[in-house]
Amino acid sequence: MVDMANNENVARKHWRVSGWTLVSVTIAALVITPILAIVWLALFPTENIWPHLISTTLPRYLSNSFLMMALVGIVSALVGTGAAWIVVMYRFPLRGLMQWGLLLPLALPAYIGAYALVDFWEYAGPFQTGLRAVFGWNSAADYWFPEVRSLGAAVLVLAASLYPYVYFLARAAFREQSGAALEVSRALGCGPWASFFRVGLPLARPAIVAGSAIVMMETLNDFGAVEFFAVQTLTTGIFTVWLEASNAGGAAQIACVILIFVLLLVTLEKISRRKIRFHETAKQKRPVEPVHLAGVPAAIALIGCMIPVVVGFVMPISIMASHALGSAELWSQPALWKATLTTIKVSGLAAVITVSAGLVMVYGARLSASRLPRLLAPATTIGYAAPGAVLAIGILIPFAALDNRFADAWLALSGVDPGLLLTGTAGAVIFAYAVRFFAVAYGSIDAAFGRVTPNMELAARSLGHSAGSSLWRVHMPIIRGSMATAALLIFVDCVKELPATLLLRPFGMNTLATKVYDFASLEDINGAAPAALVIVGVSLIAVGIMALNSRQET
Repeated sequence: MVDMANNENVARKHWRVSGWTLVSVTIAALVITPILAIVWLALFPTENIWPHLISTTLPRYLSNSFLMMALVGIVSALVGTGAAWIVVMYRFPLRGLMQWGLLLPLALPAYIGAYALVDFWEYAGPFQTGLRAVFGWNSAADYWFPEVRSLGAAVLVLAASLYPYVYFLARAAFREQSGAALEVSRALGCGPWASFFRVGLPLARPAIVAGSAIVMMETLNDFGAVEFFAVQTLTTGIFTVWLEASNAGGAAQIACVILIFVLLLVTLEKISRRKIRFHETAKQKRPVEPVHLAGVPAAIALIGCMIPVVVGFVMPISIMASHALGSAELWSQPALWKATLTTIKVSGLAAVITVSAGLVMVYGARLSASRLPRLLAPATTIGYAAPGAVLAIGILIPFAALDNRFADAWLALSGVDPGLLLTGTAGAVIFAYAVRFFAVAYGSIDAAFGRVTPNMELAARSLGHSAGSSLWRVHMPIIRGSMATAALLIFVDCVKELPATLLLRPFGMNTLATKVYDFASLEDINGAAPAALVIVGVSLIAVGIMALNSRQET
């Protein structure tokens, strides 16, 4: 009898674990499906234009994309690493403000910075108009001025918007270094530059490489800025081939090229971290003691930190504010507030769904006796590296086929046409957001679970609580802070997302991002400014949380 009871308990336990395994695998499959759909469409297109792409536009897309990624990555690495070293290693006036201020460009999408820069610096903009008025010039033939709509300007805007990724990781790496190592380098005769290149930089290299890889992937993902600067990249090629040539297979083939780029970047970043390893030998590591600066060196340090903030945040915001705040009627348009409400609803729902799915995925993988959920987990994070335009292709084609089949079946059974339930509503957009930012939820929640001792789970189960009850009563109170932070970050990322929203939004649906794009594509910066300022205002919340969580005592 005892053996039979034990066998029944084992069977019930196995059933519970299998249930969590099934749910985890299902979530992982949903997240991975768009990537698999892209590969399938690329391998079996209805019209193979691959030879035409290779002989015409693909080389230009490839060269421009590679050049943009390389240049933006290098500039962002130089600016982010230099700023991080200055604020960690030196003490100067307004240093505490600069530590937070250098993160501000994260709140400003690159496409907004692009619209602001072109509006101010182009031939008809205030700056060149003022130059002609002051010096009496009549036309562009009378003076030389850099071309505003160019690849170089696009690099400047993207680097000014993305360098905080490198800065944030590099600053954390510099702060974690031992002050004793730097003191030894100085005692051996190394000056500030030698200490940086021989000690600080090698120790922080994995973090810098990781940040640069993120910057390069975000550069590859960008559409609004490069399209406005007339730079043809792989992402703009997807829009051209799909929307203008009506060839989904060709767009999927370009998307696969982008995925190869992404996989190469991720692989190189992992290889870089494996090749360089440093270990602390001291039991109690002495923190870095900043060197006090005064006079000219202090002024140089402050100006060096202010330049990227001014270029990446202050100047674009000032230009947009000058358009939006000077015309009260721009804020009274019903379309603006309808787009704001739609953005909040769609982004909020996507954040809740993504965090909930991440919670179930992490907890299910921890409970599962099978290794399958844990093996699939890394694959679910590729959506964060894949550009939104790529995911849109992998979502829209399968969703449209599923929608049409369901509508036809429902019409045949009931005589009522239900319409397109997924692609005809915000469902496809929400799913794209969930796939794109699932890695944020999974990473945050997985790290939070790592801080929960397994003994608490065992104690709850020994008291008769089920797996679901243990999750709700034991784990949730501990990890809810991390879940809330992940939800907020996902919400803000959804608010700023442009490529996926442009391709997947149903007719008549506008978010703040698409509203800005629609006005800017018509060269109407006045109309785009209010929505742009609302996006930045929402994004500042996430930047503020990042600054508070990583705040250094000054």
